[in-house]
This record gives sequence, structure tokens and C-alpha cells, in this order.
Amino acid sequence: MNGAVGGVAVRTVGARAGAPPAPQRKLVAIPVRTPLIVPDSDITECVRTAVRGIAYAGDVVAVSETAVAIAQGRMVAAERIRPSRLAYALSRRAGALATVNQPESLQLVIDRVGPWRVLLAAACHVFGRISGRRGDFYRVLGEAISAIDGYTGTLPPFERTIVFGPENAEGVAETIAAASGSACAVVDVNDLGVAKVLGASRGVRRSAVEAALRTNPHGNGDEQTPIVVLAWRGEGSTPLLDESDARVA
Repeated sequence: MNGAVGGVAVRTVGARAGAPPAPQRKLVAIPVRTPLIVPDSDITECVRTAVRGIAYAGDVVAVSETAVAIAQGRMVAAERIRPSRLAYALSRRAGALATVNQPESLQLVIDRVGPWRVLLAAACHVFGRISGRRGDFYRVLGEAISAIDGYTGTLPPFERTIVFGPENAEGVAETIAAASGSACAVVDVNDLGVAKVLGASRGVRRSAVEAALRTNPHGNGDEQTPIVVLAWRGEGSTPLLDESDARVA
């Protein structure tokens, strides 16, 4: 079942009916506030400082991919993009929460893969919906679209900034893990119940981290909490790590 302890999301594993009471096993998600991350911020030092006294060996520090990408300077102001007629036409037909409902974001996708591939994706989307299937537009475009984060929900002063995916997410996660003493994952999470690990330090069980973040404890507003510490506070080994392969702090 799901619950809350002090406002922190908790998942517990209950006992079977008729079984002796077992100690609660709690997976706790702790959002961690940071100073505003800007281009050229030292993301490793920012994370290390923020989680000191909060994250320990055996925990996983989940860092928002948007924060990593901003620190790397991987972004562009929407005002610098001139959308085409195709970008305007298709973006008007996208869902309200889709990245591509912004013509500037869709134009970047068109620039990457060309208009014909985007038209093919749009056609696959239409036929997929007729067949009762969703998501074909994104499946056809793949990394070309998943690597672009629209400006809806981005924290000021970046609310009109399109952020690209981070470079070398795997390497960033390993560097942060070495500096913080806890495992690390660079993650892409949203309010639609989707969570994806883009890069992780050695030993992180990616599927377990993704499952723990589906409620988006990072937040998509002005929380300024690009870090979430996932901590196992119960008996037994943590489900977040393959301890035989995890980094020893």
C-alpha cells in the first residue's frame, strides 16, 4: 500500500493474511531543494552538498535530467526558433501536456529528422488511434523527440527555454555517485506517471528506481527540488540496488 510519513511518499509491503506481523518495509522518497541551477553550475558539487546528511550508502540519489542538461548549457530560448507552417499545423493537434504542442519544440524535431519523417510519424499516429493504439508518433521519432524537453512547467527563469537531453548521463551519474557516496541515477520523470532512468551508477536497479518515481516526487512546478533521495528504511536488502554489483562507498 502507499502512505505518507511527514509528507514524504512511502511504499510499504504488508503482511499476508494470517501471517505473523512483519516489520514494515518502507521505500521513502525525499525531495531535496537546491539553489537555482544555471548553465555552468557544478552539478556534481551541487548534488553532493544538497544530499549531505540526507543520503547514505545504499540510497539512490535521483537527479532530474533537466537540471543536468541546464548545468551543461544544453538549451535554447524559444524566441530564437522560427517554427514552420508544418510545426504550427501539427502542434495544434497535439495533447495539452505533450512537448510537441509547442511549435518551437516540434520545429526542433523537424530540424533533426526532416519533415517527411515527422509526417510519417503523424500518419502512424492517426492510423494507430483508429486501431486503438496510442504513442505511435513518439515511437516513430524515438530519441529525436525524447531528447527535447518543452518549456511547459520549467522553473523560472527558464519558463521559455527548451531544454535538450543531457550529455553522457551515465558518466554524470557515476561522477555524482563517487562524490556523494550514494548510488545515483539521472532520470526523466513527469506528471503522467512516466519515469525513465537515462543513466545510472553501477549496481542501480533501473526498473525499481523507475517504479519508485512514477508519482513524480520531484514535482513539475516551482518546487526547486531536482533531487530525490530514494531510501530503503526497513529490514532486508534494498530493492533499489544489486548489492553484488553496487559501488562501495
